[in-house]
Amino acid sequence: MRFGRKRCRHYCEASPRRAKPAGKRLPERNRPPLCGGTSGVSIDIQYLENEAYKKKMTTLLQSPDRPHIIYSWGGGVLREQVKAGVIEDLSAAITGSWRDRFSPAAILAYTLDGKVYGVPMQVSQVGFFYNRDLFAKAGVDAAAIKTWDDLLAAVKKLKTAGVTPIIAGGGDKWPIHFYWTHLAIRNGGKAAFEAALRGDGEGFAAAPFVKAGEQLKQLVDLEPFQPGFLAVTFPQSSGQFGDGKGAMVLQGNFMLNSMRANSADKKGVPDDKLGWFPFPVTAGGKGEASDTLGGLNGWLVTKGSPIQAVDFLKYFSNPEFQREAAARGFYIPVVKARRTPSPIRSCAASPRTSGVRDTTRSSTIRCSVRPSVLSSTTSRRISRQRSSRRRMQRRPCSGPGNSPTRIAC
Repeated sequence: MRFGRKRCRHYCEASPRRAKPAGKRLPERNRPPLCGGTSGVSIDIQYLENEAYKKKMTTLLQSPDRPHIIYSWGGGVLREQVKAGVIEDLSAAITGSWRDRFSPAAILAYTLDGKVYGVPMQVSQVGFFYNRDLFAKAGVDAAAIKTWDDLLAAVKKLKTAGVTPIIAGGGDKWPIHFYWTHLAIRNGGKAAFEAALRGDGEGFAAAPFVKAGEQLKQLVDLEPFQPGFLAVTFPQSSGQFGDGKGAMVLQGNFMLNSMRANSADKKGVPDDKLGWFPFPVTAGGKGEASDTLGGLNGWLVTKGSPIQAVDFLKYFSNPEFQREAAARGFYIPVVKARRTPSPIRSCAASPRTSGVRDTTRSSTIRCSVRPSVLSSTTSRRISRQRSSRRRMQRRPCSGPGNSPTRIAC
């Protein structure tokens, strides 16, 4: 993303522009909202597919024309980027009311050695999405899948009925790791992961992790996946599941939008035909059935970027925008719930709702906003927000945005 001084604009490709010298600390600024208030910037956004983004980012971050804001999955990659000195420390900026709007876990995900390096945006939840019709055809009851052996039995039953049990995007690799990681969580629990991360004992060669590999081989030996799954990407696999080519898929809630975008009819499995169940437990495992696997994604500011990059992220992470994103089913917010009743329902188990998983419970709960839930006040507020965004694209900017800012996502 880049910010310009004349007009507030959105681009699909980044404009090359040299960033300001590195090393300048980014203090907190109390400025009006960007592009729609009294100050503004133009925003150039370059969109890249996941794998292309990962391949390009390492080289791009070494360039003086690197993006000012980049998308992040946190974790070990963030640690290496911080170690390389290409990411700004945002600790001085993310304080007070800005920090307080996020859940503690969201801030912790972007905290290294006591310093905050990222702005959280969304949390994801991984579990099994399944096609109710295909399960019914094979006589499989999703509610009865409680253990790993139950899942293996369901796979066998689906195959006997002539149904491909599982869709997987093996070409991108990370979709397959959900199986091993879930099994390791069930086998060893949080304590095993913490010990391995500290390097205690045998680390990731310890018994719970080795057993997870053996259990994954049990599944693979049943040949549960669609033909050619090792060459299929995540978007392609989402489309295949949406087209009814397989009974279930182990994925995050983000799969839903990908399914609709990549299925043949651009709709995918209808809400009333779509089910969800958590990853099963393992016999003798020390993990809790309520332990979940997911992610906390967000934004990083690259070293030497102009202050407008931080200002924009403060604006972009406004709770109202997060709530509207949740209402539209885009992602699960990381801001704290407001104390007054929200138009975004606090989740009700219903096959007709669409979107997300309640990460605080082990039960299957999916959330949505229906038109009848929106009050007239809420509708007017969302309407004003949409009008504001339209003005963002056409009104002149009067702020000090002298240096354009780039975002890669």
